[in-house]
Amino acid sequence: MKSMFDELFLGLAEARQSFEPTLTSREVGVITSVATGIAKVSGLPGVGYEELLKFPGDIYGIAFNVDENEIGVVLLGDYWHLQAGDEVERLGHVVDVPVGENLIGRIINPIGVPLDGKGKLVVSERLPVERSSPAIMDRAAVSVPLQTGIKVIDALIPVGRGQRELILGDRQTGKTAIALDTILNQRGKNVLCVYCAIGQRASGVAKVIATLREQGALEYTVVVVTEGNDPPGLAYLAPYAATSIAEHFMEKGRDVLIVYDDLTHHARAYRELSLLLRRPPGREAFPGDIFYIHSRLLERATHLSAELGGGSLTALPIIETEAQDISAYIPTNLISITDGQIYLSPALFELGVLPAVDVGKSVSRVGGKAQRAAYRGVTVDLKLAYAQFEELETFARFGARLDDNTLKIIEHGRRIRACLMQPEFAPVSMAEQITVLVALTADLFDDISLAHMPAAEQAVRSTAANISDELIERLESSDKLSKENKAVILQLAREALDDFLAGAGLASSNRTDKESKQTHSSEPS
Repeated sequence: MKSMFDELFLGLAEARQSFEPTLTSREVGVITSVATGIAKVSGLPGVGYEELLKFPGDIYGIAFNVDENEIGVVLLGDYWHLQAGDEVERLGHVVDVPVGENLIGRIINPIGVPLDGKGKLVVSERLPVERSSPAIMDRAAVSVPLQTGIKVIDALIPVGRGQRELILGDRQTGKTAIALDTILNQRGKNVLCVYCAIGQRASGVAKVIATLREQGALEYTVVVVTEGNDPPGLAYLAPYAATSIAEHFMEKGRDVLIVYDDLTHHARAYRELSLLLRRPPGREAFPGDIFYIHSRLLERATHLSAELGGGSLTALPIIETEAQDISAYIPTNLISITDGQIYLSPALFELGVLPAVDVGKSVSRVGGKAQRAAYRGVTVDLKLAYAQFEELETFARFGARLDDNTLKIIEHGRRIRACLMQPEFAPVSMAEQITVLVALTADLFDDISLAHMPAAEQAVRSTAANISDELIERLESSDKLSKENKAVILQLAREALDDFLAGAGLASSNRTDKESKQTHSSEPS
């Protein structure tokens, strides 16, 4: 027994001699007050701006106001159990988000917590949510189009990879539908998508996710979600976290599309936080740096140079206007930051013109350079003809007597509008779009009544399946369409329309339509 105890005590002595105690420093403060979505903390003299702090119950916060005696913290979770006197620990780093391939197909919140019930995220890398935008010398020109699958946008308001195109309009005018159509159209095009829902209703977010899942788009999409009942700090953080996730793929040389739905809620969340933290309000009750929070976000979208992999990040921010006022404070801020805007008109929406894109108020300042030459060859006069039609249509409502040339412009414009209409979640391929546009610019639809235009347009679209592979390759290249190429497409379109007219017996109805329109044009409306 004695020898056994001797060995035991000898082992304990050796372990005690080899043990080297280590000291770990921790900075701990206390909560002085808690309000809606924020907390005031004292006792952390070394904390830095936007540093992450840990509260009881695994709740995190961001140091937002760093004053001499007190810190204003934006809370990022359910804060109802927090109270004055609770300890707060400094973590020593800024807030970050998990990134990597394992996020594709997942639904997370801005701090990386999974919301889809598929288990814990396994990632090997994290990136700060706030990162500097690429330097000017690290950027390349926008040269490749991002096909949205929406005819009116791809033809008249093209978007390039690396561009920032604003989508704006009143409530319930189809802004999210345009963004979702664009995501759905990226299937098979080697473009990853990030959809960021900012302060949306849970039912609306669930509907979007269900659409992505049903259409098979969740296979190449990351969804970052904050709901309307989440703390304002999460809504503020969401677009920055989503952008860091997208940037990881861009820096790997991939093309990424990100949708911010929508920045109206983001601006309101930032205003709420600023007012709670006693920051002085500025113009229209928004803090003076509201322009900066959106500009530093959208400047991160770009096309990187070939030396850095040539990846791109295309941003489609969404903003909600009130009473069609695009000259309000936040919309004008974003219009000046982005490279163009797609404006959705409530008047067109009420008339059933979907998508309700107002071509006159929409513009793409960069995408025209990236648009395929095949589009430019057939749409060079289309936007002007459509704008002329809209003005003449308004003038014709006053009951003025119109000459034959004006009537022809109006009738052709109505066919343009009918051809550019399409239902949601039904993106159109490039070959089908070019076929319809070639037939439209050749006035092949002008002898068809408006009531039969949807069927006629569908018939022309179906002929795209008969286009040769060689011509398809030319459409997708940077080469212009030759006269022979246009002749081939026109012949296919004529055959489709001839069969359609003969089968539906539209010739007589067209004559009746023209006669009735000429009669009504001479009568006051």
